[in-house]
Amino acid sequence: MGRIFWIAVAILGGGLILLVINDSSGQVLGLDTGQFGSLVYLGALGALVASGIVASNRRFGDTARTLAVWLLVILVLMAGYQYRYELQDVASRVSGGLVPGSPLSIVDGDGHTTVTLQKRLDGHFQAELDVDGTPVSTIVDTGATSTVLTAEDAARAGFDPASLNFTIPVSTANGTAHAARVVAKTASVGRIERRNLPILVAEPGRLDQSLLGMNFVGTLTGFDVRGDRLILRD
Repeated sequence: MGRIFWIAVAILGGGLILLVINDSSGQVLGLDTGQFGSLVYLGALGALVASGIVASNRRFGDTARTLAVWLLVILVLMAGYQYRYELQDVASRVSGGLVPGSPLSIVDGDGHTTVTLQKRLDGHFQAELDVDGTPVSTIVDTGATSTVLTAEDAARAGFDPASLNFTIPVSTANGTAHAARVVAKTASVGRIERRNLPILVAEPGRLDQSLLGMNFVGTLTGFDVRGDRLILRD
């Protein structure tokens, strides 16, 4: 072990000296300093691993199997880190198929977010809207100028319908109703979030389903329908 250890030290020391001497030229033995530094590091690491194998006094087959297992673990961890965004997208697709309205969020290399929603059997696009930390099931309604919550959903999100003034007229499938205006500190669909979003709360019993309106959708850079999918682009 002692000899191999000192070989590793010599590799590191010699490499460091060569890097210092050739720093101004930017190359060592035909390699740029970065490549040469990596080569020195790997050589020293290989020498240390070899010294460990020699010192363990274990059979070569057992040592080789142990090294192969650790190498596999390292490769899996590296692959998981490199493809972390793709793995997040796969998880989102699975959850989107299992949970109706669950959004598929994708962040591209430029930091732009797209959220994909699936069409329900009744032809509507459902979106899980997070209102101040409370998930609310909504239907995307591009004909609605504002996002509207049912009284029940508003109560779950922390707005007390009994304390609201229902003075704003709104048109619903059941005719004209009145709503109250509140402000959500945060409102998000997937990874698309808006702060201090004005929201209307319908009178109790006058709205069956909460609606995601244009005051949210209109803040996006764009949206389009592709078959059974609605794609929101932030």
